[in-house]
Amino acid sequence: AYSAFQILGNYYGIGNVLMIIYALTNMVGQISALAFSIDAPLKILLADADPNFVPNWLRKRNRKGALVNGYLLTGILVGIIILLPIVGIKDMNELVKWLTNLNSVVMPMRYLWVFLAYMMLNKAYKKFTSEYKFVKNPKIGFIFGAWCFAFTAFACILGMVPKVEYAADPKAWWFQLVSNVVTPIILILLGMILPAIARRDKNKVEEPV
Repeated sequence: AYSAFQILGNYYGIGNVLMIIYALTNMVGQISALAFSIDAPLKILLADADPNFVPNWLRKRNRKGALVNGYLLTGILVGIIILLPIVGIKDMNELVKWLTNLNSVVMPMRYLWVFLAYMMLNKAYKKFTSEYKFVKNPKIGFIFGAWCFAFTAFACILGMVPKVEYAADPKAWWFQLVSNVVTPIILILLGMILPAIARRDKNKVEEPV
């Protein structure tokens, strides 16, 4: 798209003007999309969060209702992920490829918890009643959940291994392999630490003075 606008601008004798206009409008669009993609999940995750699982400081809002500490935590995590590749990746194109691959590994992993919860729900079907059931037989439902869990886990593990094209640069290959394995572990640990902090804060409040 940039080359097309540059060629068009040169054709009409205005140089790179059209390309610059396109770049600015594209930048605004990307910033807007990024803002929405960050704001919406944070509000879903933190706005009505259970105080037993999310600490009070993470649910703190400013006068305009923005989840300031949620944005701060997101900024820190994103900053670390972006700055970390400086150690192993020097080329910007390779950086974008690595981030895309890392996203394709981490994003599907969240559904593992959905499938695991569905499996456990089928095991404890006598304790719950529901108007809708995916399948009526809890054993078959458990098998469906187990198959989805195993297939998703298998695909994510395969995605952790860098492509053969990176084998020419052993340093970049090992960096991508280690980061693809360590990043999900860190995010899982973070998800386990936050509920522990929330319960500790709640216990402090409930303790008699």
